[in-house]
Amino acid sequence: MGKRAVLAIVGQVITPTVLLRPIAASEYSQWRTRADATFAAGIGPARGLDPEAALTLARAEIDKLLVDGPGTEDHLIWIACTGDEPVGSLWIWTKPQVPFVFGIEVDSERRGRGYGRAIMLAGEAECRARGYAQLDLNVFTNNRTAVGLYESLGYTVVAQQMRKQL
Repeated sequence: MGKRAVLAIVGQVITPTVLLRPIAASEYSQWRTRADATFAAGIGPARGLDPEAALTLARAEIDKLLVDGPGTEDHLIWIACTGDEPVGSLWIWTKPQVPFVFGIEVDSERRGRGYGRAIMLAGEAECRARGYAQLDLNVFTNNRTAVGLYESLGYTVVAQQMRKQL
């Protein structure tokens, strides 16, 4: 019998069910490569950086945050799974009073199927279980898919950074 995803209905949106598990040490290098590239893809255009400079900046910023890799205190890096099959990841910093989502990723072949929503809902549940009442994140405005997802989940703008080209 083949594997199948279990679906949950949230409002009118069908969302696959995912479970979050801590990242294994053996998975960290591959996860880190994707995290660097994802951050670079967002920060590069926002700061007018070429791809190489954006990747250098991304690596340096993540190095500062994850000084002890996956064992860095107050940083939770999870692999999201449907059954035993990984479908994405979630990285949340819990040191501040309000936890902060540093990264969410859905495997490229699974995008557009509700996994981003499922991962965020699972992360929210984890934060609630740890006693938190709020969850913060930043999103680049050119990432319309992510902005739409967060808005549909009830996230609201609490600060806005603006820029003008001179």
